[in-house]
Formats: sequence, C-alpha cells, structure tokens
Amino acid sequence: MTQQRRPDPEPLKTNDTATIMVGIVLWAIALIVLLIVRPDQSWYSWTCVAGIGMGFFGLWFVKRRDRKAGREVTRSGAAAESRSPAPPDIP
Repeated sequence: MTQQRRPDPEPLKTNDTATIMVGIVLWAIALIVLLIVRPDQSWYSWTCVAGIGMGFFGLWFVKRRDRKAGREVTRSGAAAESRSPAPPDIP
C-alpha cells in the first residue's frame, strides 16, 4: 500500500537581516562583559570576536543573496512579458 506524498510546504518568509543583527549585538555584549571581567583565558574574547566577524559576513552574504534573487525575479518577469503576446489594439 503506497501513500501519495504530500507537496512540501512553502518556505517561511523571515527577516534574516534582523536575526543576524540580533546575533551580532549579543556577541558584542558578550565581548564587552568579557573585557570588563577579564577571564584567565583569552580565547573567550576571541570567540566573541569571531562571532561578530561571522555575523558581518552573514549579513553581507544575505544582502548579496537577496539582491541576486531580486535580479532573477525581474529577469524572469521581463522574459515572461516578452514571450506573452501583446493584447490586440482595439480601435
């Protein structure tokens, strides 16, 4: 007995930029706290620095991805318009 597979759900629309910015702010707060507390090991601070750096990389990557997706949507829309027949002129 074979069940028919249901279609995959549509992806959720999220605000990736805001999520990444929250992460960067949290890493920055952790870095400030660690600089005040001065732990014995310095790798804790470097972990925060790496988190901040990777957050900025993620921000750049998401913005680039969104720009590229926007260009592809406009290209596919323009291509679809050029393929569709023009409406007849009605005198």
